[in-house]
Amino acid sequence: MIQCKRAYTPARPDDGTRILVDRLWPRNCRKDSLVLDEWLPDVAPSTGLRKAFKSGGLNFAQFSKAYRQELAARPGAWWKLVDIAQAGTLTLVYSAHDQVANNAVVLAQWLEDELDRRGEGSSPVCYQSDFPGQ
Repeated sequence: MIQCKRAYTPARPDDGTRILVDRLWPRNCRKDSLVLDEWLPDVAPSTGLRKAFKSGGLNFAQFSKAYRQELAARPGAWWKLVDIAQAGTLTLVYSAHDQVANNAVVLAQWLEDELDRRGEGSSPVCYQSDFPGQ
């Protein structure tokens, strides 16, 4: 199971493995007070993409598409998250105010899609169909 939680929400025992998936450390959060198993800044959107979305230069659909392209180009950044999710509960920790339109939500869906692709009888993954016209 994959779930997303804000960094400012207290950790719960049923959170499983908690991974911070932001490039920047959450504001006003002391490093010793945030319960995490790991911080993976490289799985977060690039700085340029994050800034474009935050400034309103991209809507959420555009951001999602661009972020998914970045994820497809960097499987080494997220591959271990699929293994963690297969083994138990994975909680993606993020700091965005919007709980529906943020990078953790896009990443969670990406990982769920990857888990589906890894299902029994599936062939090796090719992401070309996810990005027509590229």
